[in-house]
Amino acid sequence: MRKTILLYALLLAFLIFLLKVLEYKFFVRDLSLEFYLGVVSLLFTGLGIWVGLKLTRKKNPIPPPAGGNFVPNESALQQFGISPREYEVLEGMAQGFSNQEIADKLFLSINTVKTHTSNLFLKLEARRRTQAIQKAKALGLIP
Repeated sequence: MRKTILLYALLLAFLIFLLKVLEYKFFVRDLSLEFYLGVVSLLFTGLGIWVGLKLTRKKNPIPPPAGGNFVPNESALQQFGISPREYEVLEGMAQGFSNQEIADKLFLSINTVKTHTSNLFLKLEARRRTQAIQKAKALGLIP
């Protein structure tokens, strides 16, 4: 986010510098007001398109684990009643993501992620994330 803000500020500073260069008396006598308005509108249109694309790009879902061919223990999933969405949250927890990062990657609200986390703690009889991840690894649910 800081990189985007810094880039945006530098781009605006460059645009102001460009406008100051255009203000020299040589350009003021030869060019009309419509030219200046056209240049400014084109620059800010391009800037608006760039910012819009930056803000609306799709975020990548949680990548699969690097282990490759890991297959979770289906009988343990059924035995503990872990839903597919809870399993995705568990994978995110195992990869070290925060609740907000899991919510962003799975396109969920943070409250939904917290609910799934609480359900996982109950189902795996754990008090915190590290215990839940250890039990899930012991049961063969995650690599």
